[in-house]
Amino acid sequence: MIVALSLVASLLVPGPQQLTVPGAEHTVSARLDDLTTAGTASTGHTDPADWAGLHPAGTVNPTGVPGIQLDGYFPDTSATNTSHGWNHDSQFVIRLPEKWNGGLVVTGTPGNREQYANDFTISDWVLSKGYAFASTDKGNTGVDFHTDGRRPGDAIAEWNHRVTQLTVAAKAVVRQRYGKRPARTFMAGISNGGYLVRWQLENRGWLYDGGLDWEGTLWRLKGDNLLNYLPEALKAYPDPAGVRAAGFAEGSEFLWPFHRQYYWELTQQLYQKELDPAYAGAPADYDYDERRPYAAVAKIALTGRITKPLITIHGTLDTLLPISRSSDVYAEMVGPRRPFRYHRVEGGNHLDSLVDAYPDRLVAMLPVFRDSFAELEEWVTP
Repeated sequence: MIVALSLVASLLVPGPQQLTVPGAEHTVSARLDDLTTAGTASTGHTDPADWAGLHPAGTVNPTGVPGIQLDGYFPDTSATNTSHGWNHDSQFVIRLPEKWNGGLVVTGTPGNREQYANDFTISDWVLSKGYAFASTDKGNTGVDFHTDGRRPGDAIAEWNHRVTQLTVAAKAVVRQRYGKRPARTFMAGISNGGYLVRWQLENRGWLYDGGLDWEGTLWRLKGDNLLNYLPEALKAYPDPAGVRAAGFAEGSEFLWPFHRQYYWELTQQLYQKELDPAYAGAPADYDYDERRPYAAVAKIALTGRITKPLITIHGTLDTLLPISRSSDVYAEMVGPRRPFRYHRVEGGNHLDSLVDAYPDRLVAMLPVFRDSFAELEEWVTP
């Protein structure tokens, strides 16, 4: 009798070919022996280049989580994402573990990376805990992301739309697969992905039970944002007093040459092209308060008015998004009366991979993220 009942139950569980992603234009599915990167890196169901540099070498992740993976894309007119040879943006991945704990974790990618960017840092961990997982490429990728959209700010505004779209669709897929909606839905993300967490909890809070923001980018109409402090740092470098005046922490000086060479100017240029494309001067000469690209920034600006529990973590030695002009400011915007917890991580940097180069000076953020995720679970559990 037990064998017979098990056979009937297995026949009632939808297989990968029976699952549909509402609104998707194209979907492929597969049942995999291991949904974590230990398995998907060898089967072609992730792209290690997407998550390169986001964790310290030697990080040990859980493995051996069987289940179903869905890859696909929503209708879109841009084609910066070349994954799978599709040449189509708004790509997503959804993973459904066999042993489900009733929850769903949704992410958007850091930087301008593609949909697998959170696989090692977030997906492996939450899948091992039994969560379903969904991630979007945000609708545009790469250094040309700003060419998407018709008006300044449209490309970043699309990021928020694509997260909402995927969250709604992933909840429907979870219900198809397991027979009920997720009991808890969390949003999590790093850097630009952290910004997405904040925006969703401010504007689409009814879709989530809580969020975890790892060093999210701060966009606000007036006041601190990266178009303020990066030009200041570029103009002042290498003068220590000038760079510190731009918000970069005392004690982070050893990180400045690397970030000046690879991140400060490139980051300023990419977002200036997206939000103020008419500017033609040098990156160090950009003056946000004089240029006033307010119409574009208004499309993406944060307010701090979160409606669901949020945990923010940020390293004190972040040398791309300095904590004093980013998460410290956002914490003030949220204020003491909203459901918010803030963890300043002494010695944490924006790039966990730099811990390998400076193990005696930097602290990895990934363990803090995992501890904070457990804290979020406990916080929102009735």
